[in-house]
Amino acid sequence: MSSPALEVVEFLLTAHIYTENRELDENDLPPRYRRVFWAERDSDAPDSASGEVEPLGGVERPLSVTETDARTATGVEHPWEAISDLLFTDRTEFSGTLSFTQPEMALEWFLARADRDRLVTNPTIAFAAEDRDDVDVTHEEAREQNRPIHADRVWIDSLLKAYFDDDEDGDAEMLDLVHVRAPEEIEMTLEDLVLTADQEGEIAKIVKAIEHRDYLAEIGLREIGKLLFVGPPGTGKTTISRALAHELGLPFVEVKLSMITSQYLGETAKNVEKTFEVAKRLSPCILFIDEFDSVAKTRRSDEHAALKRAVNTLLKSIDDISLIRDDVLLIGATNHPDQLDAAAWRRFDEIVNFPKPDRQMRADILRVITQRMEIAEFDPESVADRTEGLTGSDLRMVLREAVLEALTEERMSLTQEDVLDAVEDFEERDNLKNMDMMDGDSDSLIAGNGESPDTSDHSHDHDHAHDHQH
Repeated sequence: MSSPALEVVEFLLTAHIYTENRELDENDLPPRYRRVFWAERDSDAPDSASGEVEPLGGVERPLSVTETDARTATGVEHPWEAISDLLFTDRTEFSGTLSFTQPEMALEWFLARADRDRLVTNPTIAFAAEDRDDVDVTHEEAREQNRPIHADRVWIDSLLKAYFDDDEDGDAEMLDLVHVRAPEEIEMTLEDLVLTADQEGEIAKIVKAIEHRDYLAEIGLREIGKLLFVGPPGTGKTTISRALAHELGLPFVEVKLSMITSQYLGETAKNVEKTFEVAKRLSPCILFIDEFDSVAKTRRSDEHAALKRAVNTLLKSIDDISLIRDDVLLIGATNHPDQLDAAAWRRFDEIVNFPKPDRQMRADILRVITQRMEIAEFDPESVADRTEGLTGSDLRMVLREAVLEALTEERMSLTQEDVLDAVEDFEERDNLKNMDMMDGDSDSLIAGNGESPDTSDHSHDHDHAHDHQH
């Protein structure tokens, strides 16, 4: 059971114990506290002895806690009021610093009120309490469950700043091409997704491979951890990749190859190299390469020389990166597998299919999307019958339209009819897009067997799919 006093005392205890025990490091601090104590260092600070770029920041002792720090870390609006009546607390009026007069009493008070679930999320306090008979949480267990420092936004930003500040070529604009997400910034989880059996199996295998990297290295199995996700827009390629990063607590490095080729054509090959270098710096991480076909397409004799160099650089970079050696899981995604040549296919050890959802998957997706909606007499199966050919992303748009239509009538509850009307409206809009394409590119429409051509606007693909947040 939580309380404002318990929250503030835990924060103060963590700061005190961490300051007193030099054998503890940043990975012993809960992420919500690390953010508060993270301090930027001088950008002229030397790199590590190994020559690797070090983050321009860290958690430096001693840790002093102000009321502002406590408010930020705990969410308690008035921290001192929450603990002022406890016998072991003190406050310095001038600086607003909070502290303990009797740290041992504070630890006793906290352990008497904290449950196991709370203790196992705080390796620092677990370290101080693990020898007690009344505590069944070890320091090692808590540390294993604590998200490591390399997954924190502050660490990611600090390392990237150090890397590019140290970069003599002045390639900081690469950060405009590479989008790095911390696991804490990814809201969806694998439990929020509707997956095919094939997708579930591949994810289970890769999770095991990451858990047992040392074993795989011992037996010489190093060519693993390079996946290619193949399927039409809106089927969840990006979303599942992000959810996997959240699940594994890994930074997610996302790059669209079309951006690299279109904005800096003359330096495409160098930008490809830089992308892989960023991933290695942030490892362990997931490197997600979207629109993979935009560079690794079938090479033609009249292709631009810069693109030819980029293709060769990309294939070589894929060869050189390894989950086992570099701690980088590589995921490529393409809507156009027909544009990949044999050299590109060979680089991936697993190909994962992302088809449009069948009837049962559409019904399951609808259930997930609508979990927090009020819909009278909602029948997902009948809606699934009416939405053949729609992707998870399309279904999200259908429900969005139904909600907005209801709001225009000042309603925050829906009916089955609202949903079916939204399906009909979506189909009409989709037909209009097809008609527009027929004016300029009728061949692509015919080749698609009546479906929306690949060039239609699917910019929302990466935000939705067979995948929806609760």
